[in-house]
Amino acid sequence: MMEKTNYTKTILVDQSADKVFAAINNVRGWWSKEIVGETDRLDAVWDYHYQDVHRCKMKITELVPNRRVLWQVLDNYFSFTESKQEWLGNEMIFEITEQGGQTQLRFTQVGLDSGDECYDICSNAWDTYIGKSLYKLITEGKGEPNGSEQARTEAEKALGNPGFSTTFFTDESPEKVFDAISHPRNWWQGEITGEADESGAEFSYEMKGHHFSRQKVVTFLPNEKIEWLVTDSKLNGFEDATEWTGTTIRFDISEINNKTQVRFTHDGLHPGLDCYGSCSDAWEKLIMDSLVSFIRTGAGIKVFG
Repeated sequence: MMEKTNYTKTILVDQSADKVFAAINNVRGWWSKEIVGETDRLDAVWDYHYQDVHRCKMKITELVPNRRVLWQVLDNYFSFTESKQEWLGNEMIFEITEQGGQTQLRFTQVGLDSGDECYDICSNAWDTYIGKSLYKLITEGKGEPNGSEQARTEAEKALGNPGFSTTFFTDESPEKVFDAISHPRNWWQGEITGEADESGAEFSYEMKGHHFSRQKVVTFLPNEKIEWLVTDSKLNGFEDATEWTGTTIRFDISEINNKTQVRFTHDGLHPGLDCYGSCSDAWEKLIMDSLVSFIRTGAGIKVFG
């Protein structure tokens, strides 16, 4: 069995230990503007969130002035992992020491293991928030925290795009998943005309009396990504029947811990649209029930009456 590892990041600054300590505790100044609660008091509990991508609840369990800060993760949610246990019980440790006339800050997330589903995204995020944003807050007086509409990492930009999204994992290979997605008539219940199995291909979807849309394949990266641009649409029963027109439907495929992750996103299908409720419910059924069934058994399923 491989030994568990923890994530660590170390920075060196010319500023004093008390300035470093103060910056760490100003979490809104370097991690997120959306934090709710006190972040500079022993035993305080506070909440972090970035859109609906990541939420967590922290408790400050150690606060030794100019030397050490420790947060414990009480609760956590990721929209992009199958496991709901990652980060739960982890500890974030900030250790401040003097090193050759400079101040060293060593950050450790105890429990963030290289085998975790979130490891790549989380370690890259800490590289950004500790190595760049907190560093700038200490050395320049202004960090670069994220906000509800302000992504700071590539993962936040990808995962936080406004629109409906859902994620699933399967034991089947990325090749099999990619092939299944590119044949929508086998899992998208309704009438499909045209093809979707190469870049530039166009196809239309129709559920008579309810929905018509025309899609163009604008991204076709084998075993990695498929993206359809909706070039025309008519959704019956809504004031604006063309709400889908100009939106994009995206499938991101990756391999994590010997499983294939599929993240489906309909960019532009946001809660402000009249059709959001019915369309997001329909996508949830089509992706999580019919597409998953087609990938695993070779047959999609009927999800609409």
